[in-house]
Amino acid sequence: MRGLLCWPLATLLLLLQPWETQQQPAGPKCHTGPLDLVFVIDSSRSVRPFEFETMRQFLVGLLRSLDVGLNATRVGVIQYSSQVQSVFPLGAFSRREDMERAIRALVPLAQGTMTGLAIQYAMNVAFSEAEGARPPKERVPRVAVIVTDGRPQDRVAEVAAQARARGIEIYAVGVQRADVGSLRAMASPPLDEHVFLVESFDLIREFGLQFQGRLCAINHCGFGNHSCEHECVSTLGGPRCRCREGHVLLPDGRTCQVRDLCNGVDHGCEFQCVSEGLSYRCLCPEGRRLQADGKSCLRCREGHVDLVLLVDGSKSVRPQNFELVKRFVNQIVDFLDVSPEGTRIGLVQFSSRVRTEFPLGRYGTAAEVKQAVLAVEYMERGTMTGLALRHMVEHSFSEAQGARPRALNVPRVGLVFTDGRSQDDISVWAARAKEEGIVMYAVGVGKAVEEELREIASEPAELHVSYSPDFSTMTHLLENLKGSICPEEGISAGTELRSLCECESLVEFQGRTLGALESLTQNLAQLTARLEDLENQLANKK
Repeated sequence: MRGLLCWPLATLLLLLQPWETQQQPAGPKCHTGPLDLVFVIDSSRSVRPFEFETMRQFLVGLLRSLDVGLNATRVGVIQYSSQVQSVFPLGAFSRREDMERAIRALVPLAQGTMTGLAIQYAMNVAFSEAEGARPPKERVPRVAVIVTDGRPQDRVAEVAAQARARGIEIYAVGVQRADVGSLRAMASPPLDEHVFLVESFDLIREFGLQFQGRLCAINHCGFGNHSCEHECVSTLGGPRCRCREGHVLLPDGRTCQVRDLCNGVDHGCEFQCVSEGLSYRCLCPEGRRLQADGKSCLRCREGHVDLVLLVDGSKSVRPQNFELVKRFVNQIVDFLDVSPEGTRIGLVQFSSRVRTEFPLGRYGTAAEVKQAVLAVEYMERGTMTGLALRHMVEHSFSEAQGARPRALNVPRVGLVFTDGRSQDDISVWAARAKEEGIVMYAVGVGKAVEEELREIASEPAELHVSYSPDFSTMTHLLENLKGSICPEEGISAGTELRSLCECESLVEFQGRTLGALESLTQNLAQLTARLEDLENQLANKK
């Protein structure tokens, strides 16, 4: 993968040799300036004993390239599996020999792989002043180096984002079986400078040299080489410019500009605010118009729908495309009037099994639905579309799941996203869905099979089947779906949930009835006149 350095874990056994015996770069030791550095080491049961010994020696080797000391680089080490253990905190040792002794005495925990828990511990405990981290006002860079060999058993993206927001720069080093997606979710940007996958023997030395080189770049701000307009901040990747409050950094990376009006005022735009000189204006997403108030976007208002989305989460979709599907789903949500009384939305993901991500009755606003969609985790594995259709018919549109009673005549709509051929039969439950009165739409991408899409969808297929050759071009389908699903423009135009006994309804009914009677009277009068004319013609012939 682009931006990753790779070498095999087994070949790291080279590091079992004493670091001093390995060839070292010429020149004096790098003096980085003050730095708080915490190593977060995976010691789960998947790390074999000789592999753990390799990581131990790797740590010792890195220590010997650092200028450690209470006024220079402070080092802390934590190990984790199903729990987190502090090997030694930042303020414990000022001598490298003491640190090495503690690392050599380290006993692996040999349990699970709770990487998210370890990041949270590093953020809340290891980098606290009580553990020896220097106060934020001293602006000493805080760096975490995570070394892991497998896929985390808990979530890492959110807690890693919190750690980065608190000023912790994260490097993610994966060995052998490590999950690259998880490494990228943990690391600081730019990812090509913060993510490393150990895969090849030749690059082991290059990794050590690159990492040491970044440590050497930490004090560049102190030498005045930054050219920053406001302020320079030291990081392992080199100096970074930062602007004072109320300003933003321009693309040149050095110049600051006053923050635009959209970020400085309560603009009230529903979708997007765009600054224009000393003013601003609101924009709406494609397919929706700006309303008269200049802030809110026109959406489906005249009807009500119970909409269940069936999303293909099979391995053929791939993680990056699954994110595009989630974004596409949220664009559909944007043009619907989501509320308990308006449109209700449920989401089901399917692969080799079926999982309800959230039922129809759970969320009452578009913002809640969109947030829940973004939180959906990719399942991978097979493509059991028939099983998903059965789940939708038997469960998703039940009143227990939030569907409104049939007596209220609320349209029920099913929308299926898929990228390939189903591994089970779809005919029975595709037909059953339509028999149950569910209006079915099928959206196919890539290798989706047209015959299956047509079998899933309601008639006419031209209005209920959509196709895109790849995930990146799906957005052109939005307008077609809007015209079909949107209650004011499509299947349920004019459908309203109101009592026939309400005054307005009675007046409307009376008006329509009287108009129909007047038209009928006129037609009868014309017919009567015609019959009389025919009778006169017959009488004259006699």
